[in-house]
Parts: sequence; C-alpha cells; structure tokens
Amino acid sequence: MTGLRWGILATGGIAGAFASDLRTAGLDLVAVGSRSQESADAFAARFDIAHAHPSYEALVADPDIDIVYVSTPHPMHHENAKLALEAGKHVLVEKAFTLNRQEAEDLQRIAAERGLLAMEAMWTRYLPHMVRIREIIEAGTLGEIRAVTADHTQSLPTDPSHRLNDLELGGGALLDLGIYPISFIWDVLGVPTTVTAVGRLIETGADAEVATIMTHEGGAISTSLSSSRAAGPNTASIVGTEARIDIDHVWYTPTTFRVILPDGTVTEEYVSDVAGRGMQYQAMAAERLVRDGILEGDVLPIAESVAIMGTLDEIRAQIGVRYPREGATNG
Repeated sequence: MTGLRWGILATGGIAGAFASDLRTAGLDLVAVGSRSQESADAFAARFDIAHAHPSYEALVADPDIDIVYVSTPHPMHHENAKLALEAGKHVLVEKAFTLNRQEAEDLQRIAAERGLLAMEAMWTRYLPHMVRIREIIEAGTLGEIRAVTADHTQSLPTDPSHRLNDLELGGGALLDLGIYPISFIWDVLGVPTTVTAVGRLIETGADAEVATIMTHEGGAISTSLSSSRAAGPNTASIVGTEARIDIDHVWYTPTTFRVILPDGTVTEEYVSDVAGRGMQYQAMAAERLVRDGILEGDVLPIAESVAIMGTLDEIRAQIGVRYPREGATNG
C-alpha cells in the first residue's frame, strides 16, 4: 500500500480545513459522510471528492476507504470512531480524543482487538517546528527542564446554545482549547505527578476559563491557561537550566520560536514554512504508521491520549464540570 484512502466523517469547519490540507499534500481523499445527502454533496463538490454518503454508516461501509477522519464534536467521537473501527477502518479522531478517559480506553481496546490504528488528531505535535523543538530537547540544549507554560485563549461566541457553551455538546474551554497546552505539557514533561486546577463556570455550567499548575518527575512545574471569553498572547515557553525556548503567537500553529541562553543570546531562530494550516502532517504520520505495520503511534501513542483524557477528567472534577451524558459519576 503506497498511501491510504481517506474518508471524512462530518462536514464542519475543521473537516474543511483537514480536507484542504489533504489536497495540498496530494493525499488520497475519496469519500465524505454527513447526516444528509445535501451536506455531503456540497462538501464533495467543494473538495472534488468522489463518494458523498448521506450517513456515517454508509461512509464507514465504503470499501474504497482505509481510514476515517472523525471530525464531529468530542461527545460524538467515541460513538463515531467505534462505528468506523468496527467496520474495519483505521481512525484519526479529532482532539480531544473523547469526552473522558473511559471512552478513550474503550476505543483503545477496540482498535487493539481489531488490529487497527486509532490516533488522536492533535495536529500540533506533528508540525515541523514541534519536531525541531523535540530534537533540541533531546540534544540536551536546554539542560534540565524546570518549567513549561502555555496559554490558549480566544474570544469566542457567548451564545449559551453554541457548541462551546453547551454541556450537552461537551462545551467549555478545557476540551476545546485547553487540550492544546495540556497535551503540549505532557509532550515535554510527561505524566504529571500532581494536578491543581481552578476555573470559572458560566451560566450553562461550562468552563469559560481554566488554569492549571502541575508538577512532574524531577520537580518540574507546568502552568496553563485556557479561556473562551478573552484573547491572550497564545504563546508558550520551555525553560531549562541552560537555555529556554520561546514559541511565538500562535504557538500551536506553524510559527516561529527562538532558543535563548540565560544572558539573552539567541542561538537559534526557527521560522515555519508550511503550506496550508499544517494538518497534513498528522495524516502523513498516520499513513506511515499503517504502512510500517505500527498500530501504536509514536509521536502520540493512544495510551498517552488515554492518559491525557484522565488528566482532563481530574481537572474537570476539580473545577466542577460534569457532562450530562456521564450520569452520576465522572467517566
């Protein structure tokens, strides 16, 4: 197999961005599925897609696709990814991977039982500037890492019925925005040893702001701030004993960063040169894994996605956010 044949499940904004980047990279996008034929047809026409399906069930049953990109809101990720896995398709699932750890563990189990790739679409991890940052860290250039900080803050719609504010749709800053800095912190420092979180809830019960302080192996400290009601700098820093990395606005998209010594000397300045948004890199990583017969991702293993969902569960428990579909217990 030289490349995978992609199907896209759902036709929202993130699906359009992904489809555009697949086309930019020359990857094989052959099918789309929506809850209506009209929506599927419009999306297919927009991106020159051969097969337009009027349901998700019809999409995953399509024999001409190998992998499904699940782009629905996160409360639907488990159900939609399970549908595709049980139809024998690999899946790339939008972040946050699921609604909670329990759902993530279930997808991990199903994928393992069926010998399929299930991968979280945390596209930031696959961007060239993040690849270079990991190389710098692994080379020991920063010395001992003592702190990581990142924010993801935007001024987004305040309508209570909007997806971002509706608990029925997994609304809140944490799962939509906070997943970026939390996953980034995990990438750099690994599993947190302690988690402390505070948040501000809006009238719907969803979180509008969330801040975290976490400790990690060796005593390193991380901080994150997420907000859906106010736009901040959207920058990030990794601070080591020998140097630091400052990642510029917007740190989780293709951008610039600098390696800076304690005396202020800049030893490296990186400028991203990426076509499109950059979502194609995660797709190419998924194709490489399947081609090589590796069904546990390397940049972001599914076990890590599951564990990160556990961290998000803990943060939600501390700030008092529970989604209606979770019932009486969280997860």
